[in-house]
Amino acid sequence: MQRIILIPDSFKGTMSSLEICEIMKAEITKHYPRSQIISIPVADGGEGSVDCFLRALGGERVTVPVNNPLFEIIDGAYGLTDGGKTAVVEMAACAGLPLIESRKDPLGSTTYGVGEMILDAARRGARKILVGLGGSATNDGGCGAACAAGIQFYNGKGESFVPTGGALREIARVDPSRRDPALDHVEIISLCDIDNPLFGPAGAAQVFGPQKGAGPDMIRVIDEGLEHLADIIRRDMGKNVAGIPGAGAAGGMGAGLSAFFSARMQMGIEAVLDTVRFDGLLSGTDMVITGEGRIDRQSLRGKAVIGVARRAKRANVPVVAIVGDIGEDIAGVYEEGVTSIISINRAAVDFSEARKRAKSDLALTVDNLMRFCKRMEQMKGGAAR
Repeated sequence: MQRIILIPDSFKGTMSSLEICEIMKAEITKHYPRSQIISIPVADGGEGSVDCFLRALGGERVTVPVNNPLFEIIDGAYGLTDGGKTAVVEMAACAGLPLIESRKDPLGSTTYGVGEMILDAARRGARKILVGLGGSATNDGGCGAACAAGIQFYNGKGESFVPTGGALREIARVDPSRRDPALDHVEIISLCDIDNPLFGPAGAAQVFGPQKGAGPDMIRVIDEGLEHLADIIRRDMGKNVAGIPGAGAAGGMGAGLSAFFSARMQMGIEAVLDTVRFDGLLSGTDMVITGEGRIDRQSLRGKAVIGVARRAKRANVPVVAIVGDIGEDIAGVYEEGVTSIISINRAAVDFSEARKRAKSDLALTVDNLMRFCKRMEQMKGGAAR
């Protein structure tokens, strides 16, 4: 084999995409030392997205003082690639749960720092900004980020304020006229792999509020606040964000980016594939190896494996999915372009034990795959003679 593309998603709680790429490359090189191996680490928009993009595309990490979820100044970091024309911002870097740990504040947390990073990237000349919506501690519908960009929110007394999840009902009007002009003509893309609406039974508060520390009473306050915010946005800005698939991502940040930053929503893997120009890389490629922790019917909704397989299928390139677990009813995965699915699980043990041996099991799995490929090539060569 002359060229192999590695583009696995992380195995959640076990191995990052970067680690998987390194293990795969090491094993492949043992059998095909002269092959060109292209590694494209994948992240879903949460923690690690910046590192993955920088690893795949090159570029620089930019550090800037920003507000964390509790309005405390920290050093936030984002990535600049493509000669500074493209920026990658992950919410987790300034609005993530790990930043406040035991101090979860569902009603008082803010996305202000996300807006600060977006604005900093735009002022540095970025014309395209990817914003990953994973791992947030916030429920403010993106109002904090909007304030950082210059958009004004007013309460019933005519006072300007920064709305948080517990204060959304206090918004009487929104004035977007003073949004920073640095954001004009900047394309902003929300990386999001969920389709939850802004509010309601499947909305931001009711589905994701508990993991951010919200009990039943808080969830009701946030949910009503997000519905109120949607009404204000529709009235004052003429935008209907309530029903946008993914509007409820990251405490309503999906809706906020759409309303206040004119962002468009895109599946995380699709944004990755577009940004690294994956379709062009497929030319001359013998095999694509992808994977994820578990492949099942949920994978068909557009996770990494399926996004990769669909594009590889169009280019007639075989795709091997190396995974942890294999679920039931996955026939549709093959129809999407996956050629073969291989589990790394080599022993019937609980996940608590399997995770300890995952790296060595992955290495052995790739080694076996390469041995098979090499033998097939040898047999094919012998038949040709």
